[in-house]
Amino acid sequence: MIEVKPLENFYSAEEYHQKYLDKNPGGYCHISNMKFDKARLAVDESTLYRSKLKNELRKTLSDLQFEVTQNNATESPFYNEYYDKFELGIYVDITTGEPLFVSSDKFEAGCGWPSFSKPISNELLTELPDYTHGRERVEVRSKHGDTHLGHVFEDGPKELGGLRYCINSASLRFIPKESMEAEGYGHLLHLVM
Repeated sequence: MIEVKPLENFYSAEEYHQKYLDKNPGGYCHISNMKFDKARLAVDESTLYRSKLKNELRKTLSDLQFEVTQNNATESPFYNEYYDKFELGIYVDITTGEPLFVSSDKFEAGCGWPSFSKPISNELLTELPDYTHGRERVEVRSKHGDTHLGHVFEDGPKELGGLRYCINSASLRFIPKESMEAEGYGHLLHLVM
């Protein structure tokens, strides 16, 4: 735990350090202006993809999306939006917009739900033991939205790593490659092949 209290023993920097980069447009020591510009434009994703209150989600999600994402329901196989969609793009958490999966990691598993060999990053997901329905499984939830996505199994294609992220379409929103830049996901275009 970090203690938060008023700053003590603060001393102003010498005058020649004030507005240093204005006076030294070439950069600070060995750090170029390009790195400062990059840092200025950086986005803290933990603040970008915030979870919403259930009453707020109730207003924006369909009944099925709400039941899947908030109450761990499962949509019907083969009768869902993305199980047979193989266009180029990314899949994001329907509740937060957090990017989760890339179309190039999607494969036909024959199970009736969208299946992916891996997430964009393992840091985007939380995996939890699930003992419902009389069997042991691993539930997959989005990290920032705490959205129920589906389950991960170890029966995926060996050549793709052996995992199958079996995900409910109702927990996802698909962003086509041609819309990614306009919707703020341009930094992920290099992943879409």
